[in-house]
Amino acid sequence: MRVLIVDDEHLARALLREYLAAHADVEIVGECANGFEAVKAIAERDPDLVFLDIQMPKLDGFEVVELAGAGPHYIFATAYDGFALRAFEVHALDYLLKPFSRERLAEALAQARQRMPSSSQAAGMQALVKEAAARQQPLERILIRDGARVHVVASSSIDYIEAQDDYVGISAEGERYLKHGSLSELEAQLDPALFVRIHRSFIVNVGAVRRIEPVSKDNHCAVLDGGVRLPISRSGYQKVRALLG
Repeated sequence: MRVLIVDDEHLARALLREYLAAHADVEIVGECANGFEAVKAIAERDPDLVFLDIQMPKLDGFEVVELAGAGPHYIFATAYDGFALRAFEVHALDYLLKPFSRERLAEALAQARQRMPSSSQAAGMQALVKEAAARQQPLERILIRDGARVHVVASSSIDYIEAQDDYVGISAEGERYLKHGSLSELEAQLDPALFVRIHRSFIVNVGAVRRIEPVSKDNHCAVLDGGVRLPISRSGYQKVRALLG
C-alpha cells in the first residue's frame, strides 16, 4: 500500500510515520507540509492512500481532494471534530481525531486494505466530491489547475465567466483562467446575490457591470469595466435588472 502523508506540523508527520512503520505492507512514498505540495505529490507519486490534515496553509484538505481527484483513497487526520460530516461527504475512508492511538490507526488501515478502489468506485468518489463541493455554497475562492501550478482566485475578484466547450473561462483582475467544468456547475456554487447568469454562455459579477445598453429593440448588452461588452438574453435581462435595482 503506497501511502502519502500530508500535514503542516512536523511532529504530526513524524508520529504518523512512526505508527505506519509497524505495518509491513505500507510504503511511505512521500510527505507534504501544505496543500500545494500534496496536489503535486499525488499526481507524481500515485499513492493508494493519503493521510490528509484538514486545516493547512495555502490549501485545506478538502481543496486538495477537489484538485487531486479520485485516484487515491483519503483518510483525514485532524484535531477538530467539526469536519467529520464533510469528510465523509467526499467519501473519505476514515476520520482520525488527533491525538489518535496506534490501535485507531490500525483500524483505519484495515478499512483501507478492504476498500482499495476499483475503477467504478473511483468514478463514484469523483461524483461525490463534486456533490459535496456543490453543497458548500457560496464559493469564496475558485481553484484552477494549470499544469503543475494552482491558481487561487477569490470569487469577489471575478468580473465574468464564459462557457468554452468543456471548460469555463474566468476573467478576474485583468487575468484569464481556464477551468475544466460547466458553467451550470459553477453557477450553482456562486453567491446568487453577486453573480447572475445573463446568457447561456455568460455569468457576470453584478458589481463589475457599469451599465446596460440596448443593442436592438429586444436585445441588450452589459458593459463592464474596461469596456468589455457581454450579451444579455431576455431572461438574463430581467435577472440583472432585479439585482441592479
